Amino acid sequence: MPGSPLLDRFAAEPESAALILDVDGTLAPIADRPEDACVPPETRAELARLRDRYALVGCLSGRPAGDAARVVGVEGLVYAGEHGLELEPEAEAWAGRLAAFAATVDWPAEKGKRLTLSFHYRVAVDEEAARAYLDRVAERARAEGFLPRFGRKVLEVRPPLAADKGTAVLRLLGERGLRRALYAGDDATDLDAFHALDRLELAVRVAVASDEAPRQLAETADVVVGGPAELLELLRGL
Repeated sequence: MPGSPLLDRFAAEPESAALILDVDGTLAPIADRPEDACVPPETRAELARLRDRYALVGCLSGRPAGDAARVVGVEGLVYAGEHGLELEPEAEAWAGRLAAFAATVDWPAEKGKRLTLSFHYRVAVDEEAARAYLDRVAERARAEGFLPRFGRKVLEVRPPLAADKGTAVLRLLGERGLRRALYAGDDATDLDAFHALDRLELAVRVAVASDEAPRQLAETADVVVGGPAELLELLRGL
């Protein structure tokens, strides 16, 4: 938490360090419908302060970058979407195949995405039946060459590319010559970013814990906070 030796070391040289943050469940509380998510005003104010202090403040989201920017609502940050696939030129070739696959699934995919598919079931009347159906969708997606992965009440289907939040973090840092970073996230896809930080001079992995988060997230983290409100308190110490 704020005042810990690791966080103190990180905050001591902001001009050579990056803050990279997941959006949903990390900066914004989880909403029943993705379109209703919103970063609270007090968190927006803190992000604006940090933007002017650190070499990079970025948001790395499963949403398209434009939608992540809408939810966060802070100008001047770097936004990268669809789990980093927007940064990979090869991903574009899979957009048509993903759309064709989505058309065969009797479940609405989250709108606006082109390089991944997200099938949410948080508001399903029968969550057990919804998960069973999406398990079958995941099996079929795998058979067709995609990479399915479950997160917090969602099935994500992605292209079979060596691209994820980890490769996105390293690309964002490498473009700016940065070797110090804090990454905060709340779900399975954020583990990829946690592992990527192993290559850095100084890394802080922050797990935003919940009953839905994978156990590995807290086990791999350097710091664990209890939700977006606790993350805000941590950011205030930087």
